[in-house]
Amino acid sequence: MIRMHDPFRRAQLAIAALFLFLGFQYATWVSRLPALKTDLDLSAAQVGLLLMAGGAGAVISFPLVPPAMKRLGSRLVSLLSALALGLILLVLAVTPNYPVTLLVICLDGVAVGFLNVAMNAQGAALEVQYGRTVMARFHATFSAGSLSAALLAVGVNLFTSSLAVHFTAAVLLLLLAVGLTQSGLLPQDQQPDATPEKAAEQAADSASEQEEQPKRRLVLPTRVTIWMGLAMVFGTVTEGAMNDWSSLYLKDIAEAGPKVTPLGIAVVSGMMVLARIFADGWRARWGDGRIVVAGSALAGAGLAVALLAGGVLPALLGFACVGLGVAAVTPCVYVAAARQGPDALALVAAMGTIGLLAGPPVIGFIASGSSLTWGMGAIAVSAALVSLCATRIRWSALVPA
Repeated sequence: MIRMHDPFRRAQLAIAALFLFLGFQYATWVSRLPALKTDLDLSAAQVGLLLMAGGAGAVISFPLVPPAMKRLGSRLVSLLSALALGLILLVLAVTPNYPVTLLVICLDGVAVGFLNVAMNAQGAALEVQYGRTVMARFHATFSAGSLSAALLAVGVNLFTSSLAVHFTAAVLLLLLAVGLTQSGLLPQDQQPDATPEKAAEQAADSASEQEEQPKRRLVLPTRVTIWMGLAMVFGTVTEGAMNDWSSLYLKDIAEAGPKVTPLGIAVVSGMMVLARIFADGWRARWGDGRIVVAGSALAGAGLAVALLAGGVLPALLGFACVGLGVAAVTPCVYVAAARQGPDALALVAAMGTIGLLAGPPVIGFIASGSSLTWGMGAIAVSAALVSLCATRIRWSALVPA
């Protein structure tokens, strides 16, 4: 186990390992979809259903996460879900048929849902406990995990095409990373915004509902939580749709050559990683609210102008605006949701998953009914709606790590 004298840095490293774990685990099996397709003799439709099974599992986890978080705490939930994801990866390497694979991927989605909420709760608790911004860099670590998994897949394929060898090597690396750092995880969840004034503000949002039905067991989300969920939906719609449609827009609408079309997703993801590295400093200087409002407005406006101008270069500049503008949206909204408690965080995480699932096909429907330009225009509108929702969210100010 890694020991550090600075408890903040030790916790930061341990939580970053969880984000790295999730990005690495997901990208590991997704990178071998062609091999899974060949081994199981799947059609394109069956591959699409396989991907949807993971998202469905994440949505299924939504009602299960809050009670688990309250009973076990984010530290234990993180470790148990990470262990489950490692075991699932090993099972996935030897699944005998398509129905079993569907079930395994659905269970993978459930475990992802648990780890996603728990690790973001750990990150938010670290910010509250030390009053320092770190969440954007955690999400950059997630992206770095995905990139590392892709590189490992390339390296393993140079020596063997065996899924068992690849996934076993990946699991060993993942468990080693978490095992060496897990002692730094926060032992208990920090109560968000625990000052009397902020506690009173949180209570005021649901006071009228409690007066009307004081004995009910179902706790409805507050108005602020709903706005957070909507911001997350529109933010993840923007992210997911840009990843799926940017290259096709360059090819079909901007008429870019085959060497240029891959730059669509590269520009978006590259700008997101770069922005997330610096976003915590921006958050501390200008505040989460301003960063989300201004960033999402930049994403919507930049993409809209690029679509109106037409051409390859304007498109790439517009895509860069999207990557830069939405990079801090999900980290900031996760922090704000975590401050409302595990119920709000689980709901916001589930709505983010819905956005990732629904965004690309919705844009596809719009494009098929009109044109891909109008579909991309819908992405610009989605980014602008994030800015609108962000004005209704209560934000907190911290200092950079």
